[in-house]
Amino acid sequence: MSDEGVSRVQVGEHSIAYRRAGRGPALVLLHGFLCDSRVWRMQLDGLATDFNVVAWDAPGAGQSSDPPDPFAMADWARCLARFLDAVGVERAHVLGLSWGGILAQELYRVDPARIDRLILADTYAGWRGSLPLEACEQRVARCEHDSLLPPADLAPRWVDEMFTAAAAPELLAEMSAVLSGFHPHGFRLMAKASADADTTDLLPTVQVPTLVLWGDEDARSPVTIAHQLHGMIPGSELTVIPDAGHVSNMERPEAFNAAVRRFLAA
Repeated sequence: MSDEGVSRVQVGEHSIAYRRAGRGPALVLLHGFLCDSRVWRMQLDGLATDFNVVAWDAPGAGQSSDPPDPFAMADWARCLARFLDAVGVERAHVLGLSWGGILAQELYRVDPARIDRLILADTYAGWRGSLPLEACEQRVARCEHDSLLPPADLAPRWVDEMFTAAAAPELLAEMSAVLSGFHPHGFRLMAKASADADTTDLLPTVQVPTLVLWGDEDARSPVTIAHQLHGMIPGSELTVIPDAGHVSNMERPEAFNAAVRRFLAA
């Protein structure tokens, strides 16, 4: 995806880039760490017939500015709420993938009236809420180490685990281009925020319709975590996409979009 169609808005000290397409109810897309709004190319195209789709580059990613240090998940959530005000979105369906799914949960914590329906894709109840402490520490150490690598060296270390072994070369190349644009500072802050986050106290209080949407071969956030979230969120739905890895929206966009459209039309 090219830089065409990128807009920008100032939110306090943050310069935030975003992409927008379509008309209808607002659907806000929140990307994972190391990524930016480019990973939503097939959703900006495929869902714009039914929704006003808004995909931001979170502070610390893509074409947005870096946040200060420290910057916790709650800070991103408050910034996201102010961003939505700035682009005229009072209430929206919110879809978060991976790190973006943790952010979507935190947005519900700080501003529940903002969310109409919630979709949590290939994510966690925070790393601390879904993973053993040792695994959290190992992930943070890896992220801190890899954040110091040149982009050309980082991308090959991460791209394969985002998808299944059957992922097409073109898909790997597209993701490599996205990863090569990572922000070292933002990456470190997002990893720390993920490790510090634990939403297990929040999930039983969620009162909006929620879809837990997962790739069945997700190697970074296994389907067992999908069942954890599904079991903790009252009345939630669980949909597992066959032959999809961690970034299921890119690997199986038609199935992903169909599940989103069905849930939001219910």
